[in-house]
Amino acid sequence: MKRKNLPWKLIVTLALVVIALLVVFPLDNKIRLGLDLKGGSHIVLQCVDTPEAPVDEDSVRRVLEIIRNRVDQLGVSEPVIVRQGQDRILVQLPGITDPARAVEIIGKTALLEFKDEEGNVILTGANLKNAQVQYDRIGRPVVAITFDSEGAKAFAKATTANVGRHIGIYLDGKLISNPVVQEPILRGEAQISGRFTLEEAQNLAILLRAGALPVKVEVIENRSVGPTLGRDSINYGVRAAIIGAILVLIFMPIYYGRLGVIADLALLCYGIFLLALFIALKATLTLPGIAGLILTLGMAVDANVLIFERIKEEFRLGKTWRASVEAGFRKAFRTILDSNLTTLIAAVLLFSLGSGPVKGFGVTLSLGILCSMFTGIWVTRTLVEALAGWVGSNVKTEKADV
Repeated sequence: MKRKNLPWKLIVTLALVVIALLVVFPLDNKIRLGLDLKGGSHIVLQCVDTPEAPVDEDSVRRVLEIIRNRVDQLGVSEPVIVRQGQDRILVQLPGITDPARAVEIIGKTALLEFKDEEGNVILTGANLKNAQVQYDRIGRPVVAITFDSEGAKAFAKATTANVGRHIGIYLDGKLISNPVVQEPILRGEAQISGRFTLEEAQNLAILLRAGALPVKVEVIENRSVGPTLGRDSINYGVRAAIIGAILVLIFMPIYYGRLGVIADLALLCYGIFLLALFIALKATLTLPGIAGLILTLGMAVDANVLIFERIKEEFRLGKTWRASVEAGFRKAFRTILDSNLTTLIAAVLLFSLGSGPVKGFGVTLSLGILCSMFTGIWVTRTLVEALAGWVGSNVKTEKADV
């Protein structure tokens, strides 16, 4: 063992622990919860082929992007919006408190049209630059819209030609406002009033900002996951993890003596590093993710077991304690690397190809494997080197007893 490198190894380890603790604590609300833990809405949309708007690859991609924009406007954290098959889109909204409103906003086509009295379309929502909720003179909610330069020119031309006449504002073919043009509007600004409630006006503003869907979309599945179910899942999962960790923390010192104490310290470091990575990367914890956490907990211990068994084998062959530690880590490294690498490949595939809870499991498993390898190879070795005298005397005593 190269003792000269030990001081800076200890400094790096302690620094990482301190940084991880600062990231993790206080823990309140730092971990993002998935749909199955937080509760929310699970919606599946079907793009419907019509003669006016056939479904093709480009239209489905545009629908996906527009729905993502609409969900962003809702302010939902960690939504899952992915394509399923050729023409379906899965939307999961953790923590959504009004699923009916979410469905209305997500699934609405939102085609905005301005028509003259003859029914000719003079402008569409494609030229909108912004839409915001405001209040009119008597305090009613209205939607104030602003056109881009091209839309402003077209609107100025239309209002100039229709002074004293109606210009109808239609949403998805339904007339929502039919104001009389008092004078030409040249600045590219207009107001949609339709006796809206505040929520209706906010929904309309969101739809207009996100843009109209290029094809018809139908909601074919809409399920809600209650927060109570999610809370129960968290409680059961956390309880299982705590019980498992306590049993491991008790078992390791009993079986491996002082080496087991080092394994326990490394396990605590593993837990802190994993939580810090989870928070720093803003990963989403799902119910399968909790299973992944518990699984990697066992893998973290397994790495230490491999190392300690190798060290003991070398020591029984008559090598000095320091030589046994050196050989034990060297020989165990290849085994740990191979076993973790194959699992990591599977976890990356789950993350890349899966969705929702499966993706969450892949994320947790990947982070857990990386933390497990780091604590097993780096933290455990640093602690064994730092406490070589204390640990070595214990193992020598055990050998003498045998």
